[in-house]
Amino acid sequence: MNIETAFDVHAFRQALGQFPTGVCVVTCVVDGEQLGMTMSSFNSLSLDPPLILFSIDRRSAGLPRWQKAASYAVNVLSENQREISNRFAKPLSNKWEGMRFEQSRSGAPELPGAAALFDCEPWASHEAGDHVLFIAKVKHFRSFADRQPLVFGKGRYASLQPTEFVAPLWPLDIHY
Repeated sequence: MNIETAFDVHAFRQALGQFPTGVCVVTCVVDGEQLGMTMSSFNSLSLDPPLILFSIDRRSAGLPRWQKAASYAVNVLSENQREISNRFAKPLSNKWEGMRFEQSRSGAPELPGAAALFDCEPWASHEAGDHVLFIAKVKHFRSFADRQPLVFGKGRYASLQPTEFVAPLWPLDIHY
């Protein structure tokens, strides 16, 4: 007799928290409205063509607007931008109040002080369980090596320890 136990979603979420991630605010403009959302589901996907991905919960009230976006800006937050991360993590209507930003080449808001910025256009989207996966093609990017990225793991913010910079040998053997 095979008895299955219920899948423990809380324990699964804790296990996923063992994998630290960077923190991004992805932004866009749809029908003249600025949208922004904190995400740790950002990832690289392909170098040729240059593709990235992020996902949005299917229960998000703003999902239909995100699906209409003609471009996105992925703002990889710096370690001193926790307040911005917290602001855009909440479903507030006034996220943009008092926020400084510039427009990317494609028109999406870019946040000053970010560790990296990716200006993207939609490539594809796919329903994936309780989220929608957005794949975007990077059109332009900027990176600021002097800024440490904001890191999130085990349900809280973390900091990278300063280390001596050594250029990695790329691609690493672990990728093949």
